[in-house]
Amino acid sequence: MNDFYIIFTASLVAINCALMGSFLVMRKMVMLGDAISHAVLPGIFIAYFLSGSTGSLPILIGAAFSGIIATLIIEWFTKRARLQSDAAIGVSYTLLFAIGIILISKFGQNADLDQQCVLYGEIEYISLWLKPVFGLFELPKQTIILLSVCIILIAAVVWGYKGLFITTFDPNFALSTGIAVGFWHYFLMSGVSLTTVVSFESVGAILVIAFLSGPPAIAYLLVEDFKKMLILACAIGILCSALGYYAAKWLDVSVAGSISTVIGLVFVFVFVAVNLLKSKRDVISA
Repeated sequence: MNDFYIIFTASLVAINCALMGSFLVMRKMVMLGDAISHAVLPGIFIAYFLSGSTGSLPILIGAAFSGIIATLIIEWFTKRARLQSDAAIGVSYTLLFAIGIILISKFGQNADLDQQCVLYGEIEYISLWLKPVFGLFELPKQTIILLSVCIILIAAVVWGYKGLFITTFDPNFALSTGIAVGFWHYFLMSGVSLTTVVSFESVGAILVIAFLSGPPAIAYLLVEDFKKMLILACAIGILCSALGYYAAKWLDVSVAGSISTVIGLVFVFVFVAVNLLKSKRDVISA
């Protein structure tokens, strides 16, 4: 049963990240997810320091607050300091992540907090925190949270698809027709923040950014229709979760690291295959 819990949890993270990551990939903002997933560390420590608890609610609140701060700092650097977005992201997330490391190493010696858990997560031990669901069956506590977020994100994407689509592919046209580009930008950023914050505890920052960028990028290489890209990215994420878990079990290595590696290998394989097929078609047509 532990196998199911781990694969199901990783698959939920994959779906959540694929939905948000597809928009980020098309907006060329995928590293924003990396920034937020690393920037949550000071918020986690401050939440623990103030509450004295490592319970999910205080930690999630602290991480969410830190994620919002990171987004605002990046926006400020981009618009006011006129930095390129990648430079603003790099400066912001390294600053906040470093502050978090310093706080934990200096003041958190007796705390049940570990920088490595933030990077790699603790998905191998997800079944230790089982909770009943409607008295019918049990799921890990973090899995229940991820499932709730998954439902919220699917509903949000379905409801706001038109606005997100137009502002992603043609923001100037959207602005000229009176569509609130700023609203849809922050709507997406809220979804990205929610996704990264609830995912890092289970799978860690490394796998979050792998899920945000890898499956959407693979789907982008395979299909041209954006709706199909969203669905395919989710499916690829689920497949990589299962393959990565069984590879980790076989090799006795980190699950998060194994899934990330599988995502990278699948991307390389698809990239090479697509380009070989394209070259072959060009030769035939010539």
